[in-house]
Amino acid sequence: MAWISLIVAGILEMFGVAMITKLHKDRNWQSFVLLLLGFGGSFLFLAYAMKTLPMGTAYAIWTGIGASGGAILGMILYGEPKDWKRLVFIAMVLGAAIGLKLVS
Repeated sequence: MAWISLIVAGILEMFGVAMITKLHKDRNWQSFVLLLLGFGGSFLFLAYAMKTLPMGTAYAIWTGIGASGGAILGMILYGEPKDWKRLVFIAMVLGAAIGLKLVS
């Protein structure tokens, strides 16, 4: 259950990052509330996962999901460059997160 919570925390982190961009574009209270809900939920699920998982592993995977997912969302939703080099480095981040899971 801790791993599922950690994945949900990472997805909510991605959502929170996407809401930062939405807030900069729209400047409305709905975007701000969604931003707070995304990051708040992310922290709650991360805290739950860290009751079972080692802190270093949980934090590294959470940030890996958030960073790589945020970059992918930027490419899909906001027209950021889709250069193959960026995709290679995103794959490296995800590979490192999977590696941490395998050795934990």
